[in-house]
Amino acid sequence: MEARSRQQSEAMISAEPHTPSASGPVALHAPEVRRCPLVFASPHSGREYSDDLMAWTHLDRGVLRRSEDAYVDRLVADAPRYGAPLVEARFPRVFLDPNRAPDDLDAAMFDPPGPRAAGPVSARAAAGLGVIPRLAADGRDLYQRRLPMAEAHRRLEVFYTPYHNAVRREMEAARACFGESVLIDCHSMPSASARGADIVLGDRYGASCSRAVIARAEAAFRAQGFAVVRNRPYAGAYTTEHYGRPGAGMQALQVEINRGLYLNELNVEVSGGFAAMKRAMDAWIGEMTEQAGDHRSAAE
Repeated sequence: MEARSRQQSEAMISAEPHTPSASGPVALHAPEVRRCPLVFASPHSGREYSDDLMAWTHLDRGVLRRSEDAYVDRLVADAPRYGAPLVEARFPRVFLDPNRAPDDLDAAMFDPPGPRAAGPVSARAAAGLGVIPRLAADGRDLYQRRLPMAEAHRRLEVFYTPYHNAVRREMEAARACFGESVLIDCHSMPSASARGADIVLGDRYGASCSRAVIARAEAAFRAQGFAVVRNRPYAGAYTTEHYGRPGAGMQALQVEINRGLYLNELNVEVSGGFAAMKRAMDAWIGEMTEQAGDHRSAAE
């Protein structure tokens, strides 16, 4: 089953019907000069709620926005200035979650179910958090009726595939330049689920990146006074599993930032702590890119 799912994932991501652009569903922010093997990604900070997506749900935008990793894209926006590209999903996570496998669907959501939803339902999809989510962040149903399977296919084609094509291209370009690539997958977590941590680093318990990469990331955060833990409660999901293949010269590290540090979580607006968190992330990115470049130079 795992092999079949990976084959389906590869087939979906290999299709390239769209080119990422600043005005499309995916924005690629490229550095003037690529200086290191790092690639940054913000898959859950999209906040473009188009009329065609809003027409499917009965919930208002304020409720929907609580599913966002709100403004993480702004926190890491200066990655290109340090020589690393940033891939940004502009579409809302509540309608399409790129941190899930493309076949991670719940047949009960669709009419007719169709072949893509014919297999066993994953635990995430059954819980309402598949690639096409069923639930909002507060547990309410997004839809009052079943969706046409054609709508699931449309969202995968229009949003999912362009996003993963952009991530894959940037990782392959970094590996071609430096012999390896390291994806830094950037997220935020509700303060209520952070368990006292400021930062949670996820490497799927050592499977998706080297010990050296996660150690550098942890040390750079701790040097700024952040409380950092690894893998609990967030070890990484589809992105780190799919792209984190150290044996193939591709690594992936998930970074979760406590929203309480920079966000008013109730109204999904930046708080007074945003400027300080942005400075801290700039410093962290600078340290990570510099060390990655130094590590590459030493290896040569």
